[in-house]
Amino acid sequence: MSVFEILTKGGILMIPIGLASIIAVAILIERLVSLRKIRINANAFITRVRGLLNHNQVDDAIRICEETPGPVAAITKAGLKKHNRPRDEIKDAMESAAESEVYHLERYLGVLGTVAAITPLIGFLGTVTGMIRAFIQIQTLGGNVDASVLAGGIWEALITTAAGLSVGIPALIFYNWIQGKVAHHVFEMQESSSDLLEILHEREGQDEDRDE
Repeated sequence: MSVFEILTKGGILMIPIGLASIIAVAILIERLVSLRKIRINANAFITRVRGLLNHNQVDDAIRICEETPGPVAAITKAGLKKHNRPRDEIKDAMESAAESEVYHLERYLGVLGTVAAITPLIGFLGTVTGMIRAFIQIQTLGGNVDASVLAGGIWEALITTAAGLSVGIPALIFYNWIQGKVAHHVFEMQESSSDLLEILHEREGQDEDRDE
């Protein structure tokens, strides 16, 4: 018996489980590619920005941010564009940029989490419908049944459960793994925001000293 023949014995509930598995794989690939593209050395980036700002090369620092992918560069750029504004205004601009970046980092994660949650439930639903089917057969035949009569319902019960768990468990693992990656990026964003505010504060102090 081929794998396809085994899966078809799971009944109609194998269709939503199969669709959920395709969606999960598509989201996983998209998130892996996206997260890989924005991976940078945040410490080296901030050090480079600090060096430019120490030489009053704000425009060059902004250009570096535009050429660098990822949320750290995006919020740094938002802060630099307000470099000559009060500290609270700079902070607000960076927080607004951070909210936008977090939204992009968490794109489709809700769908992946839903897949991880519902596919085992669909599998368990298949277990219930399979057992109902088996008991209907028993009642219809007045209890005079053998294993071959009950096989269809038992197949459905076991296969849908196995399929649901086979999709849900990896989906949950990857969901948590990607959430960890997002949390790491958020931490880098927070650290970079604090560093940039400190750099701009130091720069403001140096400007005031020169004016005196």
